[in-house]
Amino acid sequence: MKLNGATIPDDIVRRVVARRGSEHCFADLDPARTALVVIDLQQGFMNEAVGFAPVPAARDIVPAVNRLAALVRQSGGGVFWIQNTHDERCLTEWSVMHDTATPAAREKRISAMSEGTFGHELWPDLDVRAEDEIVKKYRFSAFLPGMSELPQRLRARGFDTVLITGTVTNVCCESSARDAMMTNFRTVMVSDGNAALSQTEHEASLASFYNVFGDVMDTDMLVAALGRGQSARAA
Repeated sequence: MKLNGATIPDDIVRRVVARRGSEHCFADLDPARTALVVIDLQQGFMNEAVGFAPVPAARDIVPAVNRLAALVRQSGGGVFWIQNTHDERCLTEWSVMHDTATPAAREKRISAMSEGTFGHELWPDLDVRAEDEIVKKYRFSAFLPGMSELPQRLRARGFDTVLITGTVTNVCCESSARDAMMTNFRTVMVSDGNAALSQTEHEASLASFYNVFGDVMDTDMLVAALGRGQSARAA
């Protein structure tokens, strides 16, 4: 299955169709119940001068993310910008992650991901609007209970469907997408709205998610799906 930004192996597609009955289980979207979730498009992951964990491809997905954000707002949904965040609790409550990093790598992460730092800021080319919500997360996943307010904020506004974009595809994005599905959100990863350090990692992550956890579609497909949903609501 060829999508903008990725290809899903045919054997996985056949497996999914046999189990679900169609290639795309969430092709029908209710715009008013759909939220765009943008994971970690921050200076620390996009600006090589920060020197923490730059993902060059993340800069290339910004137009697709902004396009989806505009359409989701216009069709009655919500846009949520997620900021990966370090605080002192991470050093003790998430010590396993920090203990597996070198002291230099650990310090880079703390310096780039702490609130108030340049690395923590959202990328300036993102089209963030006043009506959007900005949410901090303290683990890879934005849906891990107790580690972000995102699930509660989504449910408070009646959203049951999430479109996952951002970086890194196979780390925070996939972690968030899997947990979103397992906490009962209809979850779509956007093939040309996620970015990884290599195309191999990007496609492997999307294929794994699509195989079991949810749907994968590209921006053009989601624009069409939201348009259909908007027309259906108006009829």
